[in-house]
Amino acid sequence: MRIVATLAAVAFSCSAALAAECVRGAYPILTTPYLADGAVDYESLVKEAEWADAAGVDGIIWPQSDDSIDLLTVEEKKRGMTALAERSAAFNARLCLGVEGRDTAEMLALARHGEELAARCDSRIIFISRPADDCRTQEDLERYYEALAAVAKRPVIIQTYNGDKCPAPSVELLVNLATRHPAIYGWVKEEVRDGFEANRRMAAELAARPPLKTIFSAWGGWQWLYQSRRLGSEGVISERAALAPMLAEIWRLMESKDETGKLDAAYAKYLLAINLMQTVPGDLRGYQLVFFKEKGLFKTTVSRVCADKAKDPYKWKLEVLEVDDGVKAEVMRRCGE
Repeated sequence: MRIVATLAAVAFSCSAALAAECVRGAYPILTTPYLADGAVDYESLVKEAEWADAAGVDGIIWPQSDDSIDLLTVEEKKRGMTALAERSAAFNARLCLGVEGRDTAEMLALARHGEELAARCDSRIIFISRPADDCRTQEDLERYYEALAAVAKRPVIIQTYNGDKCPAPSVELLVNLATRHPAIYGWVKEEVRDGFEANRRMAAELAARPPLKTIFSAWGGWQWLYQSRRLGSEGVISERAALAPMLAEIWRLMESKDETGKLDAAYAKYLLAINLMQTVPGDLRGYQLVFFKEKGLFKTTVSRVCADKAKDPYKWKLEVLEVDDGVKAEVMRRCGE
């Protein structure tokens, strides 16, 4: 085992080290826009990405939210990935494509498409992948991520959470994968549901560097400041694209060790903004739909939502979010406009 670990460390080349340095920071997940008939609005998706990039974030992720993973077809995901990849070479931010799905076959189809896009459009593209819906054991997870490693030629961020039916990859498995595939694995979005357990896991993951590399905060970033200061996380991944300017500012302040003393205030403003999901319908999408519609980036406030998750987690219906002018004004005020 010691020999294997040594060889893996040698295999962690200069190019992999450079990738490790770059894959960190604020990585918002894009909110998927829809047209009135429920079709994905790819034009608005690209505009959202361009807006987030201009805000100064380090990475842009799609598809990765529950609705875009569960309620889009593979072909819809591929089309959105293509639209984003064809613009991404002009971004300062790195494009991160979500490659996962119901099973290993769906994940591999998206990973192969992502590799084709990286070769054609932007070599900086990386991947993120949560466990497949059908994973039930650590052995299932290991087979799944080994299959992805056979296809991927770039860093893959492992998202540790996919519902209560899937186990989170153990810290031991994360370390083993990063040891065997140092150019592919070692980046982790830590978001097990229990916040205290997430912190315990994050501490263990950070203690395992190398072979682990960047450990991202998650779950909306509500523990981000604590996890950064007290544990050492190096960025955040969450579906909060509407707050891209705040995410970018908070990360810059973290990187500067808060030399100006503004970090607490910036983070407090961010917490006030994400609290909107408690008061505006639509959970974490709702206030963002309002924001992007008011900004002129989205054409509608339409969402695909699960019709009956207990019966069929992939069947959707349409909902249209309607709010009054007072709610719109509050959203724009808290989101920094």
